[in-house]
Amino acid sequence: MKKVTKKIWNLVGIAVLIFSMLLSGCGTNSAGTQLQGEVTPDGGTNSAGTQLQGEVTPDDSTKGYVERAYAGEFKGKKVTIMGSIGDSDLAAFEASVKEFKENTGIDLQYENTKEFEASITIRVDGGNPPDIANFASLGLLSNFAEAGNLVDLKSFLSEDYLKGQYKDSYIDMTTMDSPNGEIMAAAMNRVAVASLVWYPKSAFDEAGYKIPETWDELIQLSEDIVADGGSPWSIAIESGAATGWPAAGWVADMVLRVTSPENYDKWVAGELSFTSPEIKKAFEKMSEIWKNEDYVYGGSKSIVSTNYGDAVQPLFTNPPKAWLHKQANFMIPFFPSDAVAGEDYDFFQLPSIDPEYGIPVVIKGDMYAMFNDRPEVRAVMEYFTTADSIKQWIMMGGTIAPMNGAEDSWYTTDVLQRVAKVLKNADTIRYDASDAMPATVGAGTFWKGIVDYFSDTLDLDAALEEMQSGWNNVED
Repeated sequence: MKKVTKKIWNLVGIAVLIFSMLLSGCGTNSAGTQLQGEVTPDGGTNSAGTQLQGEVTPDDSTKGYVERAYAGEFKGKKVTIMGSIGDSDLAAFEASVKEFKENTGIDLQYENTKEFEASITIRVDGGNPPDIANFASLGLLSNFAEAGNLVDLKSFLSEDYLKGQYKDSYIDMTTMDSPNGEIMAAAMNRVAVASLVWYPKSAFDEAGYKIPETWDELIQLSEDIVADGGSPWSIAIESGAATGWPAAGWVADMVLRVTSPENYDKWVAGELSFTSPEIKKAFEKMSEIWKNEDYVYGGSKSIVSTNYGDAVQPLFTNPPKAWLHKQANFMIPFFPSDAVAGEDYDFFQLPSIDPEYGIPVVIKGDMYAMFNDRPEVRAVMEYFTTADSIKQWIMMGGTIAPMNGAEDSWYTTDVLQRVAKVLKNADTIRYDASDAMPATVGAGTFWKGIVDYFSDTLDLDAALEEMQSGWNNVED
């Protein structure tokens, strides 16, 4: 009798062990992601050791989190987001998530703050982070990744799923170091293409000017406009405490046109100095336009004192007071409200300088990072990786999608459709350097050095030294 009982209990023990193994390691979601770590009704951990709240069973995990959300599984659950998007963008965000909220019953709450960097740091340090944070700076995001505050999105979204949603560039730029190794720290949700030169199309065509395809042709176009009595460029970088950021976008584009993407990445990481020949060359090429009194409307010294939002206005006078303005597509709302896309304005890509490096694209953007790991938060994060999450935003004319699933028909003008194609067709995509560097450099000495150089306070060598000095205050 004892032998039989012992045998039965051995079998029971084996069954329990097998069942435990199934719970701890064998579930997959609809994207084919294996769920690691034991997840129980009382909460468990994922592979990064993050506490999970809510029940995730092997049966549930065969479905994706968005699918489960639409099935009503997370109805009544609250998910909080903190960010700094402005009033009009906040309205666009709410329009974009309205259908998701209504059909899933998830209470999605966005907390808007103009002091995002300070606020998110205080919340995280105080042990009370939002579920999700809306970052615009890769440099700031990396601080939280390195501190181990973020959930690795690849812990519940498979590589195949992510590659179906995004180009590798977007996955690479949000992959960061953490105490547990590399993680995907955020999901890119919307972007602006910075490598664009805007011009008054009707007047431009009437004057007989041609779209330049090389840097030399761009300089020749500038010379032709001067010869006709005009000012080629409208350039402005004043932005209060953030004065200098529009110039940093120019620098990023120039660096990618005079050296390799690998060197750009080293520069952003602090491994290639501002004083290096590559970065100095980028400033020298940029100075061919910025330091030429004949090329800049109002003269070179007006660049630092004119607000960036006013820079497009000279393109829309009759005749134009200036003809060219480089900035991202987020400048379109600064155009006159009655300006017609494709008639009153159009764009071309900033041309190549060295053919070896082609015509790369610099972007700015918004990305979502996850601080609290619960099933309903996973559902929202998975939703943010889909083009549907910004469809309404796109249709309102306010953004460009980084996701592969966005349709051309969502863009309201031919101009915006072509901006989206610039992004889709780009071989090299990089995030704006100043937003990818640590803040003490990117939003600190980089911007200050730019202002000092273009206001003639410092010569180029001294300004580059000043820009580089910010790295001395970055912790290893």
